[in-house]
Amino acid sequence: MTDFMRWLYASYIRPQIENQPRTGYELPFSLMTDLLEPDQQQECGRLLEFYAAEAFLLGLRTGAGLCQSSQGSLGSVQPSI
Repeated sequence: MTDFMRWLYASYIRPQIENQPRTGYELPFSLMTDLLEPDQQQECGRLLEFYAAEAFLLGLRTGAGLCQSSQGSLGSVQPSI
């Protein structure tokens, strides 16, 4: 992971995750992390950092791909059969 992605996670993604209400999937996850040993909590945090950053990048790539595909299809003229 690049330094930028580490900074983005620490400055933007993690605060967004931490400010979400503890319902649904967040509640069992937060309860699980309380039961882990300190070294396991650190590893769990690293996993969360990795997957959150990868999900963010996937969202960027998907958005860019959707934008490109919609631009290509709007201007094209399909021949009629």
